[in-house]
Amino acid sequence: MRIASTLVLCMLALAARAQGVITFESTDHDFGKVPEGTMATYEFRFKNTGNQPIVIANAQASCGCTTPEWTKAPVLPGKSGVIKAVYNSAGRPGVFAKTVTVMSNASEASKVLSLKGTVLTKEELRATLTPAQLASSPKLVLERGTYDFGRIEAGTQPVARIGVRNTGPKDLVLTTVSSPCYCVGYRAVPAPIKPGQSAVVELVYSQRAVGAATEVVTLDSNDMHGDTKLTLKANVVKDLVPTSLVKESGSSVPFK
Repeated sequence: MRIASTLVLCMLALAARAQGVITFESTDHDFGKVPEGTMATYEFRFKNTGNQPIVIANAQASCGCTTPEWTKAPVLPGKSGVIKAVYNSAGRPGVFAKTVTVMSNASEASKVLSLKGTVLTKEELRATLTPAQLASSPKLVLERGTYDFGRIEAGTQPVARIGVRNTGPKDLVLTTVSSPCYCVGYRAVPAPIKPGQSAVVELVYSQRAVGAATEVVTLDSNDMHGDTKLTLKANVVKDLVPTSLVKESGSSVPFK
């Protein structure tokens, strides 16, 4: 009986030690100075130093401005995984400090990762750049400064197709679109544009107010020369197609 009890206790002890252990290379990252409008991205890498697979159940950011992604497959003992955190700096100048809480079946079920940095407006950042550094920036050039939709129906979402060229020496990355009406956005996230290359970006317009409309849209990117403005115009009407009914003797009848 004494041997059996000892064996059971040993098995329980081994079971308690049979667990994944999540070991991060670093749990803190300082982005330093971040140009406003960029998507600041960092990958927290970890290794499973335990003896059982680790499954990341969730990674929860402290705010909606930070988007986490993580390794979905089980991380076997001795193997590595990653937690990627993306901070959207658009419209958020100043100092920031954010966290991402990682939940898993590891021995330490909850782990907090920290991000910090300072978002500089393009004007602030440009003041710190040398002429050589500014010359090395990508440069966004629009094929036109104004796009006119003409007559559109309220509630519809027409798409403007705008040609964009990168005349700078580095990849041009378009990040966000901002407008006073909050009614303009990318149809799909634009891919980086190589130096000397052109691309067509698609902007979705969701204006609902009836009447003549003019929207000044800002295209945020990693172009350090300044913000790029585009003017969208439209004549928004309630109905584009007139009714097919005519009134006859005070009542409506369809065309025959």
